[in-house]
Amino acid sequence: MERKRPRRTRERILETGLALFNRFGEPNITTADIADEMGISPGNLYYHFRNKDEIVGELYAALEARALPLLDWPEGRTPDVEDLWFVLHALFEAMWAYRFFYRDVVELTSRNRRIALRFAEFVRRGEASVTAMCRGMVAAGTMRASERELAALAQNVSVIASYWMSYQRTAHPPPPGKPAGDDSGLSLERAAYQVLSLIAPFALGEARLRIERLGERYL
Repeated sequence: MERKRPRRTRERILETGLALFNRFGEPNITTADIADEMGISPGNLYYHFRNKDEIVGELYAALEARALPLLDWPEGRTPDVEDLWFVLHALFEAMWAYRFFYRDVVELTSRNRRIALRFAEFVRRGEASVTAMCRGMVAAGTMRASERELAALAQNVSVIASYWMSYQRTAHPPPPGKPAGDDSGLSLERAAYQVLSLIAPFALGEARLRIERLGERYL
C-alpha cells in the first residue's frame, strides 16, 4: 500500500493543477497554490514535481495523448461533412479539457522550448490531417479546391483551432466577479462551425447545404 501513495499523490497534483489552471489561468497559479488547495506541504509537491513547468509538461502530454488519435484518418475511407464535424467537435472537447494551454499558448510555448517543439509538431499533424480529409472530399466530388488552396485552408483551420479560445477570452472577457479563466460563454459547437465555415466556400452540393444547416443555429 505504501508504494502506491506517491502515484496517487502525483495524480492528484496533476488533477488539482489542471482544475486551477483552467479556472484561474496558468500564469495566476503557483505550486504553493496547488499544494494549499490539496492540503499538502510544498515539500510534498516538490517530491513529485520540481517546478510548475514540469506539471504543465505532464498536462500537455495528456492533452496530446487525447487529441492526436483524432487526427489519424483511416486510409481508404472517404470523409464527409459529418466526419469533419465529429472530428472537430471531439478535438475541441479535448482542447476544452485542457483549455488553460490554449488560452495562454503564446506565453507557454515561449517559456518552454520542449513544449513549443511538441506543439509545433502537433500543429503540423493537424494541418496534414485536414489536408488529407479535404483531399478525400475533393476526390469524392463533394469539394472543389486546388492543392494550393488546400494547403492554405489547412493552415487557416489550424490558426482558428489553435487560437479560438484565446480570441474568445480577449473578445468576450468574463464579467466582473468571474475568475480570469472563466469560459462559460464558450460554445464548442460554435468553435467547430467557425472552422467548417472556412471549408464551406469549397464544398459542393449537399456538403455545402449541410454546413449551412449546421450554421443556422449559431448565426
